[in-house]
Amino acid sequence: MYRLIKPVFFKFDPEKVHHFVVKRLKWFNDYFPLGKTIIRGSYDISIKGLEREVFGIKFKNPVGMAAGFDKNGEYVEALSNLGFGFIEVGTVTPLPQPGNDKPRMFRLQADEAIINRMGFNNKGVDVMAERLRLLKESHPHIVVGGNIGKNKATPNEDAVSDYIKCFDRLFDVVDYFVVNVSSPNTPGLRALQEKEPLMQLLNTLQQRNKKNDISRPILLKIAPDLTDEQLDDIVEIVKETGIAGVIATNTTIDRNGLYSEEKVKNEMGGLSGKPLTKRSTEVIRYLAEKSNKSFPIIGVGGIHSATDAKEKIEAGASLVQLYTGFIYEGPGLIKQICKALVN
Repeated sequence: MYRLIKPVFFKFDPEKVHHFVVKRLKWFNDYFPLGKTIIRGSYDISIKGLEREVFGIKFKNPVGMAAGFDKNGEYVEALSNLGFGFIEVGTVTPLPQPGNDKPRMFRLQADEAIINRMGFNNKGVDVMAERLRLLKESHPHIVVGGNIGKNKATPNEDAVSDYIKCFDRLFDVVDYFVVNVSSPNTPGLRALQEKEPLMQLLNTLQQRNKKNDISRPILLKIAPDLTDEQLDDIVEIVKETGIAGVIATNTTIDRNGLYSEEKVKNEMGGLSGKPLTKRSTEVIRYLAEKSNKSFPIIGVGGIHSATDAKEKIEAGASLVQLYTGFIYEGPGLIKQICKALVN
């Protein structure tokens, strides 16, 4: 079915198509008679042996939706009904912001990739927190991760306060947190990946975390463009701060080896999709080996098939996430991966 309608979708602006599709998915899930039943019957996964317990959380299966797809926590239930074992929402910032100027998302069909420079467009943490509060009351079994960032106007020296605001506001309504300092689309953000500012940020959040009767796993999302020396620092930082793990990887600024026309591939922004498959797996393997698998890794980047997902698991990932592969391959990819992981 998806293969028949994808060529139609791909004739239109990718951001407009995204909003068109997810809004209709939500409508079908929420309001169409038997909509939830139809979606679950078509896509949901009920296979024994898929359950995973990672950083103290039980996942019904190891395939999640990556951050960026549902920036405001609007489509969590519908995505769960498609078969995802967990959904990561955001990136969310303390205050609403429109993001970068449009157009800001571009398909590279020859490479099965996407370039985006969205710029953390979202409605703010208060809106997300209220949505997730209602969701958790009615669907407490859905595992939700909160991907948090800083507002564009907040200087890096004040960035910690933005992350604290998001952390505090979402603490009661998410199952785990992801600290996003690796998006290339907020000016200066990646500078926070340097060892000193990153240690300060993560230690501050961990101190906040330990003040509560319960704590939430905190993960760090890293760029695929880090050097081996920087990855060594990441391993050391995870151990020293005691955070729960790493998500590897975010989008890349590298443009080597692309087949698409110059005009499109030279657009500013982060590249995702098949060109990232190999590098993200290399980063996962490097982190797993250097750390002796002492912390969990969520693998994301260029997963377009069950084979891609299995390679990331074999490289050291405990869970995987989809985004661009989901757009190119359709919702059937979730079930394909799950079936492969139990065989």
